[in-house]
Amino acid sequence: MEEILAIKHLSKSFTIHNLDKHIEALHDISIDINEGEFVGITGKSGSGKSTVFKCIYRTYAPQKGSIWYNSKKFGPLNLAEISERQMIYLRKFEIGYVSQFLSIMPRTTAQEIVKQAVLEMGYVEAYAEQEANDMLEHFELDRELWDCHPSTFSGGEKLRLNIARAMVKRPRLLLLDEPTASLDHASKLKVRELIEQLKSEGTTMLGIFHDIEFMENLCSREYTMRAGKLTAFENLT
Repeated sequence: MEEILAIKHLSKSFTIHNLDKHIEALHDISIDINEGEFVGITGKSGSGKSTVFKCIYRTYAPQKGSIWYNSKKFGPLNLAEISERQMIYLRKFEIGYVSQFLSIMPRTTAQEIVKQAVLEMGYVEAYAEQEANDMLEHFELDRELWDCHPSTFSGGEKLRLNIARAMVKRPRLLLLDEPTASLDHASKLKVRELIEQLKSEGTTMLGIFHDIEFMENLCSREYTMRAGKLTAFENLT
């Protein structure tokens, strides 16, 4: 099985100048991930889980270490050092990110948000619209909301839309940051169903979860973050 991601000795810290504080968020994180794996990460709030993902997605720049990603287009790349243009390409075509928060352009409808994700990959309008509709239907987003702006949505509706936008692109690497945080049980099952489908199609995934039951029989491997350090999670019961 070919390696798709190799994080080596990753460290990240933050300085809060007005409080004169220096916070070590990540300490010497190392992990290798093969194509098609689904790696789950648990841990308390503030332990550094999301910081790992933001370093991979280059929202944050790490102080130390490397993040080697085996790109379909470029070959092996250190995400900690690549150009902004390369990173934009990877976000558009290869690496997806689902967070708990929906960030969108003003006056954009729910349907347009998901459809645009397909269009920017080069597909034609008719195909993009059908894919968007299928994804919105899968997550049971009421059709009356499709032409509405998501600012009017509930937290759960926004999260379902955010997941739909990322998953419709079927990225090679998908980062899931608490994708079930504010969802009811039925919606969680819809997320799990799509994760299983993407796994069968070869998508590699890293997921942050508080819901241990959701991870059961889904992950290839599980880890725990404690105070910025990553360790194998030995017991899911």
